[in-house]
Formats: sequence, C-alpha cells, structure tokens
Amino acid sequence: MIQFFYENLQESVSTDYTKWLEDIILSEGKKLGDINYIFCDDEYLLKVNQDYLQHDYYTDIITFDYVKGKTISGEIFVSLQRISDNASTLSKEYEEELRRVLAHGILHLSGYKDKTEEEEKLMRSKEDFYLAKYS
Repeated sequence: MIQFFYENLQESVSTDYTKWLEDIILSEGKKLGDINYIFCDDEYLLKVNQDYLQHDYYTDIITFDYVKGKTISGEIFVSLQRISDNASTLSKEYEEELRRVLAHGILHLSGYKDKTEEEEKLMRSKEDFYLAKYS
C-alpha cells in the first residue's frame, strides 16, 4: 500500500499518483509492499539528512529502503520546498518535477542507484521513461 503523510506543511499533494507509482513497481518486476511518502519542508528533511545520514545539506528526497526480495517497501521523504525551487531553477513545471522525484524514490527501492555518472544516467533515463507513461 502506498500512503502519503505530511510534516511541517500546510499544503498537500494529490494522491492520484498512486496507480502510476504502482505501475512503475510492476513494470520493474517488483511487488508492492508498504511505501510511505512523507512530504515535508527543507528544514525537516535537512534534519533527517543530518540525523540519519550524517549529511549537512538540503536535498529533495531521501529514501529508506525496507525491501525484502522483490517486495518493495520503504519510507520516502520528499521536500516540496526543494522540488519547487528545483522546478524553477530547471525551468520545469512543478508537477513534472514532483512526479520525477516520486518515481526516483520508487526506482531507488527497485535497486537503481545514482552515485556514479553511469548510474545517474540510467536513473534519469528510467525517470524519463516513466514520466512519459504518466497519464
């Protein structure tokens, strides 16, 4: 089950992404377990980054992987503030950037990494592929 939660926010996100996210999981040959998206602001995600990963910088997403075998489970923290800033910087629509980040978290849980240039290139191509399938 995919669930959406909010921390330090007044705004909310449409949950009509659920079917699309489930389709990504199935397309990757995985099964849906329990996935929690926690939408927050920059300061909340910075604190998570500092406390759990010992990183002292802002980011748009942090994914905690609880995958067992082919069953995808995890917690995906998403800064809506950072997504808005990134969309503006990249001259993208907010909704498109939001979908990219939502898919990015699922792809991490599916086993994709983005630490090297080659991994990042594959991750971007997967994101683009699934963004094109959004309807």
